Amino acid sequence: MKELVFLLEEASAKAMLESLLPRILHPDIFPRLIRFEGKQDLERQMSKRLRGYVNPQARFIVLRDQDNAPDCVALKAQLIERCRHAGRQDKSMVRIACTELESYYLADLSAVEQGLKVNDLVRLQPTAKFRSPDRLGNPSKELHALTSGAYQKVSGSREIGKYLDAANERSSSFKNLVKGIRRMERELLALPGQREK
Repeated sequence: MKELVFLLEEASAKAMLESLLPRILHPDIFPRLIRFEGKQDLERQMSKRLRGYVNPQARFIVLRDQDNAPDCVALKAQLIERCRHAGRQDKSMVRIACTELESYYLADLSAVEQGLKVNDLVRLQPTAKFRSPDRLGNPSKELHALTSGAYQKVSGSREIGKYLDAANERSSSFKNLVKGIRRMERELLALPGQREK
């Protein structure tokens, strides 16, 4: 079975991907979402989970928020090293949400409007703050305020994920996640035994 396995730091990332992946991932690829109990738990257990995964037709994407890590590049390098230590560097990639998963949502206010049934947000998209939301210091707080409390991490992520535009490039970290998913998808589809699209 061709699997795309996601190692995720939190439930909200799992909820978002559960809504997004069926819309963008080839139906012959099975997504498996493994949620950890925060970034420390992810970092503590990811090498063991990667090493113990027995499906040779699996590819892995590690998704973690940058949060307060001062150097995104150094954080990514540390996680790549954990993949290497598990013997999975050639089948894994790491993606960092800058600074939080909510920056993906602020980059697509149309998806927020539709998912949370909140009106009049799209008009704010051209403003400096929402043209490049990866730069915001606290996207989750911003999104909560913007939606007058309608956004809740897990349920909001699930609903917004149904409408996220995979082609949206206002969040470079979201763009890189989608590109990574597409790359892994191509690798999996190229494996022997795959039927044609």
